[in-house]
Amino acid sequence: MRLLAGLLGAGVILIVLWDTFETVVMPRTVISRLRLTTFFYRHAWRAWAAIASRVDGRRDKFLSTFGPLSLIMLLAAWAVALVLAFALLHWSFGSRFNVPDGHFGFSTDVYVSGTTLFTLGLGDVTPKAGVARALVVLEAGLGLGFLAIVIGYLPVLYQAFSRREVAISLLDARAGSPPTASELLRRHGVAGQAAAIPDLLRDFEHWAAEVLESHLSYPILAYYRSQHDRESWLSTLTTVLDVSALVSVGVGNIPPWQAELTFAMARHAVVDLALVFYTPPHAPEKDRLPPADLARLRSILCEAGLPLRDGAEADAQLAHLREKYEPYMQALSDSLLVSLPPWIGDRIEADNWQTSAFEGGHL
Repeated sequence: MRLLAGLLGAGVILIVLWDTFETVVMPRTVISRLRLTTFFYRHAWRAWAAIASRVDGRRDKFLSTFGPLSLIMLLAAWAVALVLAFALLHWSFGSRFNVPDGHFGFSTDVYVSGTTLFTLGLGDVTPKAGVARALVVLEAGLGLGFLAIVIGYLPVLYQAFSRREVAISLLDARAGSPPTASELLRRHGVAGQAAAIPDLLRDFEHWAAEVLESHLSYPILAYYRSQHDRESWLSTLTTVLDVSALVSVGVGNIPPWQAELTFAMARHAVVDLALVFYTPPHAPEKDRLPPADLARLRSILCEAGLPLRDGAEADAQLAHLREKYEPYMQALSDSLLVSLPPWIGDRIEADNWQTSAFEGGHL
């Protein structure tokens, strides 16, 4: 029995250490359904989403707490697993400790393991012999390393989150809230700034690449929601793809080259993230751009001085481009419970920057 306990404890330690290495240290995605972190997030998110479906009024606010809270829960799960695993090792070797009152059980092993991992060094219970001392030294070293990883992990995570959110906020005045392809192109056309669209798409090509790398290395960032209502990294990425698809088909005199590059990068990010979250692509239940809306979109862009190329060939090209990313976006939307933006924006709805609680509504 003690041998099995020792093997179990050693196995848990190896699993937790390897999982921590893959999650925090390894700078690339690791596709493995057996990872402890993958198992934790899959089931924790399902439970959280199920609870959110019963929350009235503040569902999005409730969902937004999952990202930060899940990080704390994951770190706590790793720590508890290590404490219990080392306690099993101590128990398997006969709990060789000097105890003041002479009475000890498995709870003493857990107590020693906990105080050692967190490097408290209370000294009321001390190891007797070589094996117990070696385990204490090993666990204390792992405890210091664990704390160092946590201290180094959090700043990197939140720096990546901040960089992601800057670009999302900049899109608010350019494309509306939520951002839409029609509104972004219309505003640039009306302002006579169509020539600035390639530069904007170039910036978002770099943004999509950064989202890809940061969210592959730290998938937990996908659960971190934007600070402002009607904004999200998923809706921004969708809008970038929508705009890139339209410009690639032909909008006014805008050169399509940069749009094609941005489309390739953003589509790469969508496909890889869908793979990380095990969300098979599927077509939306409702067409995001039915023929009637496409005709309306053409009218809006024409009025703004940026006519969209017409004809059966143009429609087929746009449909082909949409098929390359919309099924993946829909899968991520369903999994993360984030709404995708429409193609055509609502001009009646004010942008986020135009609203203020102090002013009692719109600025």
